[in-house]
Amino acid sequence: MTDQDRIKIAVQKKGRLSGKSLELLGSSGLDLELHLGRLFARCRKFPLDIIFLRDDDIPGYVQDGNSDLGIVGRNVVEETGARVERLEDLGFGRCELAIAVPGKSGIDESGQLAGKRIATSYPRILSSFLAGEGILGVEIIEINGSVEITPAMDVADAVCDLVSTGSTLKLHELVPIETVMSSEAVLIAGAGGMESWKEDLVDRLRFRIRSCLRARNTKYVMMNAPEASLEKIRKALPGMKSPTVLPLARKGMIAVHSAVPEDEFWDIAEQLKVFGATDILVVPIEKLVF
Repeated sequence: MTDQDRIKIAVQKKGRLSGKSLELLGSSGLDLELHLGRLFARCRKFPLDIIFLRDDDIPGYVQDGNSDLGIVGRNVVEETGARVERLEDLGFGRCELAIAVPGKSGIDESGQLAGKRIATSYPRILSSFLAGEGILGVEIIEINGSVEITPAMDVADAVCDLVSTGSTLKLHELVPIETVMSSEAVLIAGAGGMESWKEDLVDRLRFRIRSCLRARNTKYVMMNAPEASLEKIRKALPGMKSPTVLPLARKGMIAVHSAVPEDEFWDIAEQLKVFGATDILVVPIEKLVF
């Protein structure tokens, strides 16, 4: 493989997705050469180079073929309208684009926004949402940053902005009344396809990324249980085709090992306790390859 036989991926150079993007690539076995202030990095153990960009620029770079892949928020992809394909939802950077109003405004649903002013950094998404809801006569005021302050300055009657914890809205005495869209970090590629050798490398990278994402959402569970309860325990455990079962020194007792989705663990644990499981041990999984 020559020096030209490499693919490029664009990631946010700074911001809420930057660290998590590099962490995911690093856990996927990519040995990254990172230097403070540099806008380009080379991977030593995989034919891939990283370019660092403003998040608003990433979809355009991918669309135009200047980068083969990109990691960016779904909200940015939708707002730019770039012709790209969403390959993977990456499970971090989750937030919502929401419409919020001052608590004393008397507005409690989106239909009351007709004829009002809404400040946002996402005019394309907001305009599409309003049209879909049949809300007419709204003046969309495009603001780059500090959207939340506009109602207090009488620049707007409402705002449409990203919300993760809601603390910024509360600080400015704003109340969310409508979710416009949900967003998270996504892996994107150009919609026009790519050369076959690049497709092979992208498939290899996606295989690694998926293994890391599965591992993050799964825990390895070990427990002791009565052998007579094995069938009930097996049915209660989702995911893996079959748990690992080992005999214990104590007659009639077994050890059961399995992988369990993290968001289902506590409900499953309650069932396991009913079936006689004890000494339940939960450990993280670094990689999970199917």
